[in-house]
Amino acid sequence: MERVLLAVGIALAVALLAWALERRRPQAPTQRRWAVPDQLDRADFERPGAPWLVAVFSSETCDSCATAVDRARGLASADVAVQEVEVTARGDLHRRYNVEAVPTLLVADRQGVVRASIVGPPGTDELETALAELTEVS
Repeated sequence: MERVLLAVGIALAVALLAWALERRRPQAPTQRRWAVPDQLDRADFERPGAPWLVAVFSSETCDSCATAVDRARGLASADVAVQEVEVTARGDLHRRYNVEAVPTLLVADRQGVVRASIVGPPGTDELETALAELTEVS
């Protein structure tokens, strides 16, 4: 009988310890943070020699992607190549760069280093401001 009571006591202590440790565990984040690539191979995109690339990863079923593409296209110039990377047409690039959320906008320099990124629809001047800050520094 003593062994049974001892076993029950140990089991109760272990359960109580497990419960206390579970309560100390930090809460999981409520929002997923989408990964963005750090580097692009500029040969995968149009005008690889342009000093800057704005790549807009999109989907034809995404309502906010059209706005993102339009805002990005407004930045096109001799120094800025803008390319839409639509998932059904260029799913290979979505997979290669592990882009899971659309729209995802990436600003890469001549070497393909991603210097700025926006996941989701960009604010009215957000993309323009990011590109202006980058071109001032370089």
